[in-house]
Amino acid sequence: MKVAVTGCCHGALDKMYETLELMEQRHGHARPDLLLCTGDFQAVRDSADLQCMAVPPKYRQMGGFAQYYSGEKKAPVLTLFIGGNHEASNHLQELPYGGWVAPNIYYLGYAGVVKYRGVRIGGISGIFKSHDYKRGHFECPPYNQNTLRSVYHVRNIEVFKLKQLKQPMDIFMSHDWPRGIYHYGNKNSLLKKKAFFRQEVEDNTLGSPAASELLQHLKPAYWFAAHLHVKFAAMMQHEANGSEQQPKATKFLALDKCLPRRDFLQIVEIEHNPSASDSLEYDPEWIAILKATNNLINVSPNSWNMPENNGLHAKWDYSVTEEDIKEVLEEANNDLQIPQNFSAVDSDSNKSQQRSMPVHRINPQTTEFCARFGLVDINSRIQQLREEILAQRGDEEEEEEEEEIDSTGEASDYNTDVSGLTTSVNPDEILLDDEVSGEEDPDDSSDQQSDATSTNSELRRLPSSMNVSSDDGPDSTSADPPGQLSSGTQEEEQNASNKPLKRISLGDEEEEKSGKKKIKRRNQAIYASQEEDEVE
Repeated sequence: MKVAVTGCCHGALDKMYETLELMEQRHGHARPDLLLCTGDFQAVRDSADLQCMAVPPKYRQMGGFAQYYSGEKKAPVLTLFIGGNHEASNHLQELPYGGWVAPNIYYLGYAGVVKYRGVRIGGISGIFKSHDYKRGHFECPPYNQNTLRSVYHVRNIEVFKLKQLKQPMDIFMSHDWPRGIYHYGNKNSLLKKKAFFRQEVEDNTLGSPAASELLQHLKPAYWFAAHLHVKFAAMMQHEANGSEQQPKATKFLALDKCLPRRDFLQIVEIEHNPSASDSLEYDPEWIAILKATNNLINVSPNSWNMPENNGLHAKWDYSVTEEDIKEVLEEANNDLQIPQNFSAVDSDSNKSQQRSMPVHRINPQTTEFCARFGLVDINSRIQQLREEILAQRGDEEEEEEEEEIDSTGEASDYNTDVSGLTTSVNPDEILLDDEVSGEEDPDDSSDQQSDATSTNSELRRLPSSMNVSSDDGPDSTSADPPGQLSSGTQEEEQNASNKPLKRISLGDEEEEKSGKKKIKRRNQAIYASQEEDEVE
């Protein structure tokens, strides 16, 4: 079957579909059976969603998705996508296990595997950052300047689940590239187009180590990616293991972003089962793995390790057996077709004042999916934990107020409002997005330096539970395309927003010292580059 693959969409859905129609009219190409988008899809429904996109304000534009969401338009081709680092994160967070964002447009979730016409398609959303990799999914809207970014960072639990898969994978998608994949293609041609990648390519630090780990394990026939805004193809020959008759090979393809005269779309012919269903279906092995790992769900900002065979865990192998898969099929009455259960937020609430601000919403698709397969609804768990924290915070605030009433019964002159502590204590660092946006592509905005600055921050000391191991440290800044910056106090901010807040004060000497601190840019040459477009 014909599969269309695209790079970063950046909300240009109409342009993608028009390109397919133009190919059909001008060149006689048959319309593809499927369209795969490898991230930065930007499923923006309204102004509240715009506030949940980690892009400089001048790039916060509605795009064309809202018309597909409302039903005014319908996608002419079944469209599957994963999340990137420039998304309406509040919208995608409603569907951690995947679901329909509009009729005929399906999101794969934090990680997911589905089947279409017998072709097995998997994917993982987000980009890799070592300082958030071992944390739970704790973020929820309204986001602060730190959680706005950490919410789209890949977590170890998703990689762990995908590594339990044993059955062959046909297609896999990630937003950032697997680290080292550039060694299996025309590296010289890549560096002619993107010369500022040279140092990281030579050091083998460009790309995601988590994606590389999955590539080695899954060995899919095809791997599609985006993020770096350049077309690049590679062929990776895997080593044969004892159970394989011949070594597997992966055809890798990364594509540019959706702009005129850019290589953002490619048609690939994929072998499929003609007798298989032409409806999108859940993958039974993946469902069985979700059930097996259900007790590992974590909504805490604290770092934690996945089970491994190191003597510390009673169970570390969560792969499933044929019996487990058979049980899933029996429970589903051998019908794993994904229901067409999309529902938009009604127009009245869409226009209300409440919808102008981001809210944490429980999506009925996720509720139905969790109830059907007996899984934890991550958003319900987050909401429950949040209510417990707010209740605890309220009790502590009452105690503080009582302590501030002096013996005469007069209130204290000190301001006890702690709401300001939910934002960064160093606003100059937050504004770094705008500092580079005039020079760089919006995809190269704010994440690059977060690991380096977090370790050198003079404002706060990270709790020991959130320290990143030395093995992860050197890899942290190279997973994004060069040129991204973020606050040096990201981890502490996220942790603080999910715990009872305490008053923080800095000494005059420390404030003066911190005010002079400069953030070191990892790849200075990148910021001088004029190659990238200023248009998202």
